Amino acid sequence: MSERWLETLHDAYGQTFTVDKIYFESKTEHQHLMIFDNAMFGRVMVLDGVVQTTEKDEFIYHEMLTHVPLLAHGAAKRVLIIGGGDGGMLREVCRHSTVEHVTQVEIDQAVIDMCREYLPNHSNGAFDDPRVNIVIEDGIKFVTETDEKFDVIISDCTDPIGPGEVLFTSTFYDGCQHCLNAGGILVAQNGVVFMQPDEVSTTTRRLGSVFDDTTFYSAAIPTYIGGIMTFAWGSDNPAYRQLDLETLRQRYQQANLQTRYYNPEIHQAAFALPQYVLNIIQQAETR
Repeated sequence: MSERWLETLHDAYGQTFTVDKIYFESKTEHQHLMIFDNAMFGRVMVLDGVVQTTEKDEFIYHEMLTHVPLLAHGAAKRVLIIGGGDGGMLREVCRHSTVEHVTQVEIDQAVIDMCREYLPNHSNGAFDDPRVNIVIEDGIKFVTETDEKFDVIISDCTDPIGPGEVLFTSTFYDGCQHCLNAGGILVAQNGVVFMQPDEVSTTTRRLGSVFDDTTFYSAAIPTYIGGIMTFAWGSDNPAYRQLDLETLRQRYQQANLQTRYYNPEIHQAAFALPQYVLNIIQQAETR
């Protein structure tokens, strides 16, 4: 009989998975890692008791955090990924033939090694793409010290606990703006807003002090329970998130992407937020 594993992200509420087989479990210098098999979601990766990604629904998260900023920008050649050791974000970025260089900064080499072996479909060979440069370093240290510049930055971070906490600070956002080219875009995972409203409130204040144009967009991802996940958006050009549908369709077609969740209509609609989220943003802006 399969054992059951309980996610520990929320104190008063959680989800359980049957653990049909454990492929890998280890305590590294930074965090506790585990990959197990589940009959519904396939292979599941867990860091410090919190589900990070699953084989079955990862495409929604990775497509939305990649294609929305890249197609909104329209001419991104240099991309920076912070985190994302499973390789899913790297896979999606590398599908854009117009991208000439990708730097990925991951704090824990063990995550990359584990995922290359036990979650190979996530990266699908992207770690071997000649355009890719992997840097094992703390993300906040990299963005505050690098002299490199990027057109799009994707923060594929964990929740703001443990090693991922610093990636939700004003210092991190300042660093990202420092290494963005003029006209650049920053996007970041920002939690399931119904369950974690304070994350949207905090990010609104901190990101708004750094970028002229900030907002959130969203997608519903089954294993990130509690409703829609929000993605933070920062740029100095409001036109990026107000593109007409025909422009998005042309860029999508030119990119020759085969997607399972993202499409131009979803892109445009993702920036329409429920009223309770707009209320959280408004309250944060007036404090």
